[in-house]
Amino acid sequence: MAIVVAASADAIKSAAALVLLAVVLHNGLGLALGYGAGKLARLGAPASRAMAFEVGMQNSGLAASLAAAHFSPLAALPAAVFSVWHNVSGAVVAAWMAYRARRTETG
Repeated sequence: MAIVVAASADAIKSAAALVLLAVVLHNGLGLALGYGAGKLARLGAPASRAMAFEVGMQNSGLAASLAAAHFSPLAALPAAVFSVWHNVSGAVVAAWMAYRARRTETG
């Protein structure tokens, strides 16, 4: 990922806000839609939480590699940003879901 970011330094500066917004929305919608689909399918809370992460967390390393190989380093930029972002958001959402689950269990 560092190579992708280094090769796209100037592009990152000019497109940073738009790429970050797209990445955050993509990840947030994936987590929410995955959880919602689990709830709609009546899978229960643990399975709905698992579904949220299955949908919300994509293989950004593969996406960056394919984009850099077949397009340009700039095309790999969203995947490189996503690979960092989804680790942060995934940890925060998992902690929040665990907190809510514990709170629900204790009444």
